[in-house]
Amino acid sequence: MDNVVAVFPSRSFQLQTTRSWDFLGFPTTIKRLPERESNLIVGVFDTGIWPESESFKDEGFGPPPRKWKGICQNITCNNKLIGARFYYTGDIALAEERSVLDINGHGTHTASTVAGMEVENANFFGLAKGTARGAVPSARIAAYKVCWKTITHDTCEEQDFLAAFEDAINDGVDMMSISIGSNETQPYVKDTLAIGAFRAMKRGILTSAAAGNFGPTPSTVTNGAPWILTVAASTIDRKLVAKVELGNGRTFMGNTINGFPTQESFFPIQLGEDGNHNHLIDNSTKGKNIFAHATLTVILADDVGAQGVIWSNDAFIFQSCPLPLPGACMSTRDGEQVKNYTEETKNPTGKIHQSIGIHDPKAPIVADFSSRGPVKISPDILKPDITAPGVDILAAYSLRANPTPFPNDKRHSPFNIISGTSMACPHATGVALYLKTFYPSWSPSAIKSALMTTASPISSKENPDAEFSYGSGHINPLKALNPGLVYMTEENDYINFLCNILSDEEVEAISGEKVNCLNSSTSAKDLNYPSMSVKVAPLKPFSVVFPRTVTNVGEANSTYTASIQSPSNYKLNISVEPNVLTFKSLDEKLGFKVKVSGGPLEVGDKISASVVWLDGKHSVRSPVFIYA
Repeated sequence: MDNVVAVFPSRSFQLQTTRSWDFLGFPTTIKRLPERESNLIVGVFDTGIWPESESFKDEGFGPPPRKWKGICQNITCNNKLIGARFYYTGDIALAEERSVLDINGHGTHTASTVAGMEVENANFFGLAKGTARGAVPSARIAAYKVCWKTITHDTCEEQDFLAAFEDAINDGVDMMSISIGSNETQPYVKDTLAIGAFRAMKRGILTSAAAGNFGPTPSTVTNGAPWILTVAASTIDRKLVAKVELGNGRTFMGNTINGFPTQESFFPIQLGEDGNHNHLIDNSTKGKNIFAHATLTVILADDVGAQGVIWSNDAFIFQSCPLPLPGACMSTRDGEQVKNYTEETKNPTGKIHQSIGIHDPKAPIVADFSSRGPVKISPDILKPDITAPGVDILAAYSLRANPTPFPNDKRHSPFNIISGTSMACPHATGVALYLKTFYPSWSPSAIKSALMTTASPISSKENPDAEFSYGSGHINPLKALNPGLVYMTEENDYINFLCNILSDEEVEAISGEKVNCLNSSTSAKDLNYPSMSVKVAPLKPFSVVFPRTVTNVGEANSTYTASIQSPSNYKLNISVEPNVLTFKSLDEKLGFKVKVSGGPLEVGDKISASVVWLDGKHSVRSPVFIYA
């Protein structure tokens, strides 16, 4: 058929899962343009939405923007939540009704993080109490449900993405927020999310997407196309911890979401598994605190009516563990000491306390689960692009959803605390929308550049994977509002980049238009991207040149001087030609080249540097990342 440009097998994708805005220096008192903000629409691709949440009330809102052409399928929308659609073409039977209603909670959480209304006294069973809010509370929300619970597993079917993208573009959304990803990297021509995001980019719509939760393994980053804003997850300066007191007077603390009241007295501690990891849970467990290693032990302890659980699990070093009964999580190192006490004491006892929030001065640190670069199919495009808060984030939740992953947890809460690059993505989307209220004509690449070049640098001391974990750095909303210079990457630039790695027909499948790649290809390192990265051959001296062009969006008459920041422990030669850029008007474009050379690197070596353009008012920073 003439109107079919490509056919390929569909894959299943996965979901990538109040203090955060204040931590970003983005208070409620910031300057806003309410009328413009109210004219913006964010399309959220996720598990649906819970329309009854207070975060989506429309008090004070006028009718939807005139540009809106969407619909509301089988729920009642309002002037805040103005659209809702659902898609499912999978082969496996659903375990939920065909509806845009969110029974998972994930979609409600992400949507409210982007654009939820201010809700006072938000909390999760008394934890993280405060005012919940999105980045752009006056913006409108359109929910596109592409993720479902089937009788065998949770899934987001790839073929549904393209249909949702097409509808969202035609509906009139201004930005896409997609906290979904795959654990396998596909060529761009077979990646429907990349294809849909490209079509959106052509219409001036930025797609912000989660980097994935497959870290810290290298080359696990997902949604890595250069026209997508790829967002990693990092900690905020509030940690939720629960304390365990032992009968011998020792205490241990661990990252835990325990909204249950502090136990009134000390209860007997029983081991939940023997030395061969066989479960020791039976009716005698009732009324005791169970020491557990395995997730199944926690489930069984809850089933038989245990008083509480002490869970030894290193998976919760960065984020707090959710529990369906009173409990505390701790490192295996601390857990070993609790286990020894239990085995060596005649009548071991313990008391579990409700979680409290404490200050974490080390934040932000990229979460262990956050996927790492490089992108397998484009190793010279530095990904992720940026990191944002994604650990222990409180936001709205569905009252149809369990508050923890444990199936027997029958509690419900209008807010929940969860972690993931899924939570980081809507923070970046929200900041991007905030920029768009001030610069409505800016292209997706200009907004993306502003976010990246103004990001706060992060130390590789606490983040040994360096730029592969955090990209350009930690998002800085207010600084991004005045970037000075931006790296504009146009549709044709991306076409030329694709022409370097794909055939004409494959590029046409992505762009939706006829192309001619003859004499028009651009290597990844030469793409006009805000970051600069290249993989060099190991054990050989290297020399590389990055050509770049910046556009003046600061002041008409301005002069920028290049400053080079390079590591002290490695001889890296960096020069910028020219090293002074003098602009005479706004929107003027000037080019320069960054030349980098150095001695041999061994496999696995990573060298971090940066080029910063300074005019006395602006600091435009681009990471320069060389690895072997």
